[in-house]
This record gives sequence, C-alpha cells and structure tokens, in this order.
Amino acid sequence: MIHRLASWRGRGPLRPAELAEAAVLADVSVALIAIGWLLPITSIFIVAAAAPMAAIAARNRPRAVLAGAVAGTTVAMLIAGTGLASNVVGCAVIGTLLGVAWRRRWSPIRMMSVAIGVLWPPIAIAAVGVLTLFSQLRSLALVQITNTWDGIKANLRSLGLSALSRPVDPAIRWLVAHWAIGVPVALLVGIVASTIAGRILAWPPLARLERTRLAPPSTRDPVADDDLTTAGPGPVPVRLVDVGHTYPAMAAPALRGVSLTVAPGQFIAVVGPNGSGKSTLARILGGKTPTSGVVHRPGATALGRPGGTALIFQRPESQVLGVRVRDDLVWGMARSRLVDVDVDALLARVGLMGFAERETSTLSGGELQRLAVASALARRPSLLISDESTAMVDAEGRQLLTDLLAALAKEEGLAVVHVTHRLEEAKRADRMLFLERGELLAAPPAPGPVAPHDVPGAGPSRTGAAAQIAAPAAGQAIELSGVGHIYTAGSPWAHPALTDIDLTVGAGEAVMVVGHNGSGKSTLAWILAGLLIPSEGRALLGGQPLDRRLGQVALSFQHARLQLLRSTVRSDVRAAGGVDAASADAALELVGLDARELGTRSIDQLSGGQQRRVAMAGMLARRPSVIILDEPFAGLDDGARRGLITVLRRLRIEVGLTIILVSHDTDGADQLVDRVVTLDHGRVVADGPMAELAGRGSEGSP
Repeated sequence: MIHRLASWRGRGPLRPAELAEAAVLADVSVALIAIGWLLPITSIFIVAAAAPMAAIAARNRPRAVLAGAVAGTTVAMLIAGTGLASNVVGCAVIGTLLGVAWRRRWSPIRMMSVAIGVLWPPIAIAAVGVLTLFSQLRSLALVQITNTWDGIKANLRSLGLSALSRPVDPAIRWLVAHWAIGVPVALLVGIVASTIAGRILAWPPLARLERTRLAPPSTRDPVADDDLTTAGPGPVPVRLVDVGHTYPAMAAPALRGVSLTVAPGQFIAVVGPNGSGKSTLARILGGKTPTSGVVHRPGATALGRPGGTALIFQRPESQVLGVRVRDDLVWGMARSRLVDVDVDALLARVGLMGFAERETSTLSGGELQRLAVASALARRPSLLISDESTAMVDAEGRQLLTDLLAALAKEEGLAVVHVTHRLEEAKRADRMLFLERGELLAAPPAPGPVAPHDVPGAGPSRTGAAAQIAAPAAGQAIELSGVGHIYTAGSPWAHPALTDIDLTVGAGEAVMVVGHNGSGKSTLAWILAGLLIPSEGRALLGGQPLDRRLGQVALSFQHARLQLLRSTVRSDVRAAGGVDAASADAALELVGLDARELGTRSIDQLSGGQQRRVAMAGMLARRPSVIILDEPFAGLDDGARRGLITVLRRLRIEVGLTIILVSHDTDGADQLVDRVVTLDHGRVVADGPMAELAGRGSEGSP
C-alpha cells in the first residue's frame, strides 16, 4: 500500500530542497499559462500547467504545494494581474488532486468523483459569493467570458466551421445573462475537462519522477526491473578478438587489430596520447559494436543495470541530470532498487560527504566528476569503465578515486577499466594497455618529440594577416576589489562561492589561479571574463566594469568542444571571431595549426589538444586584451600539454596578451607563468611567485 509522502518527510518547516522544488515547478506553471495567454491556439499550455503542480504534490508534503502556489500566484500577479494569478490558483488545485491521485494510485473514476464531489462545490460557492459581493469584478469576468467566446467563434468562422458555433452561442449568452447558474456550470465543465486532460498530460512525467525518487521501503511498491531484451547481465569476462573500428567519413581507423581479455577482479589502465583510440576502446568494452572483429561476453552489457556495465565519461556535465545531488545519484533507477542505495555512504566514498541536498548547478567540474563516479557505483555494476574520470579532479581527489578504483577490483571483484593520461594512476593497475594510432602495443613507446603540428615554431611562418591579428590591444589591468559571489543569493539554498577577493592582474602578465575542487576557481574565471556579475565588490578592466567590456576578455571553457559550434575548423574560427577566411587562417597559424591541412577538417576529427587550440584561434581572431583558460590541461597528454604551453608562451611574448590560467594542474606551468594565486573555500590564501608554489604542493594547499 502507498502511504502518504508526508509520513516519511516528517513534520516541521519545509526543507530548502522542498522550497526550491516548489518554487521552480510553480514558475514552470506560470510560464506555461503565460504562453497559453499570449500566443494563439496555445490554450493547451494552460491545461499542461497543472502537471508541474502535480509533481510538487506527488513528491512533497501538502504544504510544499501551498508554498509553490503562493510563489506562483505572486509572480503571476506581478506579471499580468488577477487573471493570470487566478489561473495559477486553478492549476494548483487541479495539480494537487492529480498528485494525490498519483501517490495513492486512485482509479480514474475515483479521481473524477473527488473532483466533482469535493472540489467543485466549494469552488462554485466561493466564486458565486465573490462575484455577488464585487460587482465590478463580476462585470469584468463576464465581459472576459463573452470576449473569449467571440474570439473562438471568429477562429471557427475563419476555418469555415461556423456551423459548430451556432448551437453553442445561445447557450453561452444565456449562461452569461444568468451568471449565478452559468458560473457553477462553467466551473463544473472546466474542472472535469482539466482533470481528464491533466491526467493524460501529467501521468508520463510523474511516472518518470517516481522512478528517481528515493524513499524508505514503506513508501514503495515492489516493482520488478524491466526484463532485458537480450540475455541477462553478463558483461565480463569480455574478450576482444582482432577488433577494429572506423568512424563514418574517417579515412584512418580509430582502432585496428585489438585483442584482449578483461576478467572480473582486474584493474586495467589504458594509456596513450590524444587520438590513440582509448575512448573508442572504452566504448566497445561498454557495448558499442565494432566495425570489424568479434566481441565475446557471457551475457548482455546491461548498461546502467545491476550487475551490468557502468560508464563514466570525460565530461561529467553530459551525464549529470538531476537538479539535486541526491536525485541525480539515483536518476533512472528502478524503484525496487532504491532501497539498496545508501546515498550518504556513496557520496562519502567519492569525497562528497554532506553534498546530498546541494544543487548540481553549484558543483565544480571536479565535484561533478565525483558525482558521476558515485552514480555509476549506485548501479552496482560488474564492469566499471572510467574514461578520464580523474581529468577534472584535484590531486587529493585523483588519489581518492584511484584508490577507490583499485579497491573495487581487489576487494569487490569488479572488472575496472580506467582510461588515463597519468602514469602515476596507471601504475596502480594490475595491467597497463598502451595504445598508439589505434593499435595495442606490447610495451610503452619511447618518449619522442612533440608532433610538428603541436609545436608552433614548426608550423608555417606568420603572414601579414597573422601579424595584423596579433597586434596587441592597449594594455589594461584587471582589478578586483572586495569581490564576492553567492549563487541563488537571498534564498534558503544560497551557496557562497567567493568572498572578499582583492586581485590585480597587470597588462601582459601571466598568472595562474590554483585551488582544490570547489574552491571557486571557475566562478572567478567567469567574473574575470565579464560573464558573471559579482554579488558584491568591483571587477574592473581599465577602470570600467568587466561586464561592460565583453569581448575584451576571452574565456576558454573547461571542455573546448562545447565552444566549437561549427562543423569544420575554418568555419568555426570565422564564426567565433567574426572575420573572413584569411584572418581565420592567420589566427590558426598563430596557435600553431596549419590552416591548409586542418582548415576543412571536421571538428570531431581533432584531438583534444587541437580542439582547444581551435577554440583559442576563434577567441584571438576577435583581438582580446586578456585570455582566460579554465582547466586548459584537462584530458591532454604530455605532448599536447607541452604544445599548448609553447603556444601560450609565444602569445605572451609576441602578442602581448595577458594570460590567466585557472587550473588544479600545475605540471609545466612554470615555463609560462611567474605568479600564482591560490584559492581556498572562495578566498585568496596566497599570491606570490611560481617558485613558492612548490613549497606548498602542486595544488597550492595553504
């Protein structure tokens, strides 16, 4: 039997998470109603607006629905007055009915009986009473009803359907004239129609939400997992025999002739340079069908299912879906499995103790990556595939996650495959697999020079156009004074990210900002780029607010691929810089890429280091005076790292750019920067020469 949700939510005031959910979903209802009001033939949106309110009622205590209704009504009143506000109230009433009916598993007949027998009488009595007391409101309401019907008639006439309106028109006129009868009749029709339509529209999303809701055993029905369409879970042991894979429109294969076996209890590390085929191998182990060769396993890969396969991607934001950490951890899991998930224990295991109620939008890149690992472990897989899961994590976090991967294999018998660029992580594994140009090597390749396209000096000579693009802008200093930033300030779930930051970066200077995950590095980067206005303090470039100097400071995101919005290299640089083809090619030369070789190449055919440089070329084409790179070394092999540092050195010397690196990874940065700013819990705890960083550790720990 399904008990009321309030029985396990407990008594007392609403928690921040409940308030957040109620406010957000109520605002969704307001938006849907506003669309229905403003646009033609979109009245269905008003009916659909009951679904978000139903979600509040299904997931939370009744008082959360009241809080959402008050918030939504207030917003609606400010936007469009009593008309929109009354619609919000109506959606809250119908949504509450739908949510309670869903939670208690009412039949359609019972739900309709409650709508007619419980909701309609008091609503009708109240409506007639209000219209009786307030004559002006009554006149306005009746005129609105008449005008609405006239509009419907006009639409029917334009469609050649006037015959449909003729028998209805006299009835509408009579009901308006005899409003004491007409209003209750109209409300009865509206409640019945809204309940039926609301049930149709709300049930699918409520079913989805129910699968992700974490609740005690007493509140769940025993629902079995869906049957697998193939054999039961059996991802390991997995044996690859002469496996190869070639992507569409690619001349060279990403993998060729790979044969290996992954058995339970093994911890295997896959290493190799960017573009060597590591991610392709990870995906084939996870179930992707190769274009050649054979993959043997005892059963199904069963992605995301208990005893199956779990994948952790390079970009955590692509697999973090929940609004709250707690919700994301169990997103999409069958309800029957939720009782086995100890959310707090899993989060503690990946270094996120106490994060259960945090909004995922407030997490740093490294914290998102740890959450992705915890979500994978919640599925209790037999095969865990980690594709650069430590790339965005600080040194302490990398150590914790590497220890965890080793323990999962040794103590719990999982098969663990970890793709990494870091030799210190790979050495923890039972076996190391070395890939180069898609082939599996018997031993690691001897270190060699950086490829020509990774060394700016080895590229084509600079042209006049390149010199024109490289012309330095007037040197201007960045000044931050008393800067602080709070996400969702003024709300119960406010999260301070920066506090009392005083910082000056001179023109032409190269500065590195370091700190642990969650220390505020990325927030600082967005403020420095003028894309985020601080909650307090001043952020200036040349004496003017940074948010008014957009374009003068260019920001390279943590994941360069997210910044590349065109299909080919040259077209992306042209679009990003707003320049012609010649200037785009010159910008590519400036970052050490041969436009003749790469200009027409697909963005998705580039290595991680090349993608980052293409993004830089697009930014440089706009001639900024400052360039900020957020985690520029994440996911780069040693050769790509050296190449990027060389590019940045040349830009600083020849172009005169001010360069700010925001990273937890300092390897090789001493060749570029001579000053390091250390953040800890949103505060500057150190600011000095690069040499001082070595004495505090690579992460800048105070």
